Amino acid sequence: MPNIVSEAGLQTRAGQWWDSIPFLTSAVVIVCGVIYLICILVGYDSFYEVCFLPEAIVSHFQVYRIYTSIIFHGSLLHVLFNMLALVPLGSELERIMGSIRLLYTIILLATSNAIFHLIIALVVAHNPFHPFEHLMNECAIGFSGILFSMIVIETSLSGVQSRSVFGLFNVPAKWYAFILLVVFQLLMTNVSLLGHLCGILSGFAYTFGLFNFLIPGPSFYTAIESSSWLASCVRRPKFILCSGGNPSAYTPTYTAQNSPSSALFSGNIWRNLSSWMPQRGTTAQPAQDDPRFPGRGRTLGSVQNTAVNSDSNLQARLLDNSRPTSPSDIAAAGAGERLSNERQLQVSDAVAVGAGGYPLPQMPQVASEEQIQKLLSMGFERTQVEVAIAAADGDLNVAVEILMSQQG
Repeated sequence: MPNIVSEAGLQTRAGQWWDSIPFLTSAVVIVCGVIYLICILVGYDSFYEVCFLPEAIVSHFQVYRIYTSIIFHGSLLHVLFNMLALVPLGSELERIMGSIRLLYTIILLATSNAIFHLIIALVVAHNPFHPFEHLMNECAIGFSGILFSMIVIETSLSGVQSRSVFGLFNVPAKWYAFILLVVFQLLMTNVSLLGHLCGILSGFAYTFGLFNFLIPGPSFYTAIESSSWLASCVRRPKFILCSGGNPSAYTPTYTAQNSPSSALFSGNIWRNLSSWMPQRGTTAQPAQDDPRFPGRGRTLGSVQNTAVNSDSNLQARLLDNSRPTSPSDIAAAGAGERLSNERQLQVSDAVAVGAGGYPLPQMPQVASEEQIQKLLSMGFERTQVEVAIAAADGDLNVAVEILMSQQG
């Protein structure tokens, strides 16, 4: 019996982890994983036909290699390492940008990586002093070039002054991507130095606003999200909308910031990031003063997106003296906000009734013993479980995210 409980706990945690990954990030993981699995099953290993090969692109105009090279991988460790690195980076950026915007950004970064790669390879291979012609025949494959671009963008958005390299030592944040480039080059064989370097260059070009003229306005993303052929994807709970009421279309770059004292660098950085994250709901919201991210979005499942916020946000939510702290009071307060000032909440057994005489749904008042026991079996304390379930309005998935963020 203990083994069964332990296995169930692992399956539950694995399921919660996968459910917390946004739509596009999980889709990229699935696509790359399935492609590699198919290659294994059919015995396909002719990666020379799909990799990024400067000579083939210049001589035969095989531009498809720009995009096929990022979804194919050469080994199990290659695809596993890249996807494990993608999950935290892609999830954070997708929650900030939205699913469609991140997809456009990945395509943009893949294109710019290829352009930088071609230019550098041509210049170095044909320089009159010491030509390195082998760069034109270097076959690059894998998603790691995009990952290095994401590392630069995420580091820029975080606003931190230093970063830890595998927990061994700290380096200045602006040099973090370059340090990783050198470390991977020294520790691993058959690593494309030029491919990773071009990813870093594309990331810096994006953060400094050099690609802003290529970024479409919010109406572009709204049109895609409202199209009928994408309706099944948009309805999925993990899909994050990026359209909103703000008419500006600035990207998260330095050019969108007015001064070093902007919200990006002040206060708790995770609280600042959470203010940019798309929020749940379908009604239009008024335009915000901050033009960095024009849209809002739908959270994962319920409110899973906000689980990545700092512990200070959670404590402020649960321990604020101005808010009720008991489960029933928290549920009553949540329902009262939804009914607005025109309706009153009946916290007794009576059902709340609106102006038209129709009963209004009430939020769950007390956590059931079955819900509490499910979370207790995962190793959490009973008091924390009761508060988390009440804060999550009875949603066990959200309660688990809250409890895990407290432990982190």
